[in-house]
Amino acid sequence: MVSLPQPSLLHSAVTVPCLCCRKGKDQFDNLEKHTQWGIDVLEKYIKFVKERTEIELSYAKQLRNLSKKYQPKKNSKEEEEYRYTSTRAFLATLNEMNDYAGQHEVISENMTSLITAELTRYVQELKQERKSHFHDGRKAQQHIETCWKQLEASKRRFERDCKEADRAQQYFEKMDADINVTKADVEKARQQAQLRHQMAEDSKAEYSSTLQKFNSEQHEHYYTHIPNIFQKIQEMEERRIVRIGESMKTFAEVDRQVIPIIGKCLDEITKAAESVDHKNDSQMVIEAFKSGFEPPGDVDFEDFTQPMKRTVSESSLSNSRGDGKSEPKFGSKSKGKLWPFIKKNKSPKQQKEPLSHRFNEFMTSKPKIHCFRSLKRGLSLKLGAGPEDFSNLPPEQRRKKLQQKVDELNRDIQKEMDSRDALTKMKDVYIKNPQMGDAASVDHRLAELGQNIEKLRLEVQKFEGWLAEVEGRLPARSEQPRRQSGVYEAQNASGVNSCAQDRESPDGSYTEEQSQETEMKVPATDFDDEFDDEEPLPTIGTCKALYTFEGQNEGTISVAEGEMLYVIEEDKGDGWTRIRRNEDEEGYVPTSYVEVYLDKNAKGAMTYI
Repeated sequence: MVSLPQPSLLHSAVTVPCLCCRKGKDQFDNLEKHTQWGIDVLEKYIKFVKERTEIELSYAKQLRNLSKKYQPKKNSKEEEEYRYTSTRAFLATLNEMNDYAGQHEVISENMTSLITAELTRYVQELKQERKSHFHDGRKAQQHIETCWKQLEASKRRFERDCKEADRAQQYFEKMDADINVTKADVEKARQQAQLRHQMAEDSKAEYSSTLQKFNSEQHEHYYTHIPNIFQKIQEMEERRIVRIGESMKTFAEVDRQVIPIIGKCLDEITKAAESVDHKNDSQMVIEAFKSGFEPPGDVDFEDFTQPMKRTVSESSLSNSRGDGKSEPKFGSKSKGKLWPFIKKNKSPKQQKEPLSHRFNEFMTSKPKIHCFRSLKRGLSLKLGAGPEDFSNLPPEQRRKKLQQKVDELNRDIQKEMDSRDALTKMKDVYIKNPQMGDAASVDHRLAELGQNIEKLRLEVQKFEGWLAEVEGRLPARSEQPRRQSGVYEAQNASGVNSCAQDRESPDGSYTEEQSQETEMKVPATDFDDEFDDEEPLPTIGTCKALYTFEGQNEGTISVAEGEMLYVIEEDKGDGWTRIRRNEDEEGYVPTSYVEVYLDKNAKGAMTYI
């Protein structure tokens, strides 16, 4: 009999694999969830920084708009107000706030470039790296699972072959023990049993080889591949954590970098605030508004117990013929009307008189002839215009205005000269390179600029002359008398103003309402001859000119400093005194420009010089 190995021993050599593959797969799932959460945190931080940059930009824009809103407008009155230390400090504060806003823009730019842009790029790289690592992990997992399946298949085949060999052995033994079976059948059964035993041995060898291979792959999987993949994932996650920490540090450093500059801005604001000088501002106000006038003297006592011997009635322009008729007050402030011949106080009878009676009364009032003459000759009556040489202003204010005018004209001359020089250079270029342009094309413009410069120079000379007179460097100009025998010469339409302007006060104010601008023209009548024969007013005293006054307006008279003149009508509260130089030259001067000596006992007794 042939002895064969026992199948039970072969079966006992089969090993059962563990479930490590499944456990490794579970760990990959957990790591995948955790790394995805880490990327979500990073993206959340990027969104936070992006919103911070938007807030910084919005804040900077609002600060700039605020600074621009309160900046002084060019060529406006506000720009003049910024010469005081307090307003200059405020302007410095606005400028520093503009720089302060710029630092917030720097914060936004740096956070965008150093954090938002960098982290956004890093997140994309992190996602690619994470995808690669988990792809390698899944690939290694699939490989070990494939090896496990091959091992299982080899084990099942070995088990099946062992069972077949066991059955073939039992069949052979049964045939060999039966005496009725032929020898050929026993031989056939023996051969079949040997074949099955050989197949079982081959399956055993294959299974043993597969098992060794699987164990090797499994060892390499769990001790080499998976640890390497896990190590890479760990390093990736640690880099992410370090990167977000560095970004938070950069977030703080960006703010810290601008703190010194912001501190300088605040220091400049503090410095500007400390530069505020109340004494200097007060002195500037004094310099801006001082008039240069001497304070008025004491008011003389008038003894009303003695008969009044003054020749001037209560009205500012009385009737020199002494008809006892009450004359309307000239230039009354209480009424504030445009017409200078309306009385301050009207009697009930006068209030009921028709306008024609008032006009007749006005026509018979001799001292008012100069007002009617200006209206009768069709001269324009407009309130608000001042003389070109600013003679209506106090000396100090006039000097400042003239100086400003001279500076302005000099700037205009410089601009015109710069334009002329530029055109001259262009003409030279055209002459040297005719293809660039025609040199003759600029001749007309050069001629215009030359004429403009000449006109401006003449204007400068004129204003410098007036400025020299005010500053006492040149004697006062002598002008032709503006009033001859009570009749005023006609002026140009642009230089002639109303009677109300003749009564203009030195500070530029008017005794009439300034808000009204009325143009009135009265046609010439046949009253001229009658007016020319009127007798002059008597003198009531003398006066001495304290300052030079250029009488530019209708009804005023020019006087030189120190000149002695006659007073024919004293100031009635409107700031003007009527004087006479000779029989043919009389007019109004500012009361503050002369020193008046009234002679109450000399009614009509003084003679002309």
